Amino acid sequence: MEFFNEFITPLIVGICLCAGYVVKHWIKDVSNKIIPTVVAVLGVFLAVWINGWEITPQALLSGLISGLASTGLYELFRQYIEKNSAGGGK
Repeated sequence: MEFFNEFITPLIVGICLCAGYVVKHWIKDVSNKIIPTVVAVLGVFLAVWINGWEITPQALLSGLISGLASTGLYELFRQYIEKNSAGGGK
């Protein structure tokens, strides 16, 4: 897990989380299979931008991990909210 902590960028995770949410809820007929690809590509773009447009293996890995982590974070929140709403707020 320490390996992932080194490459996760909270700013990228947050932006990708919001972008994935928008794609899922505002674009009709989008397959859920496409969203991880969208946020992974966006994550790489943001990481390279943050890295001063220098494409390095670290920037690519940071972008991919951060973008894909946003999908996991979304699912975690979704399951937590559904569990609480179905369980009467417990």
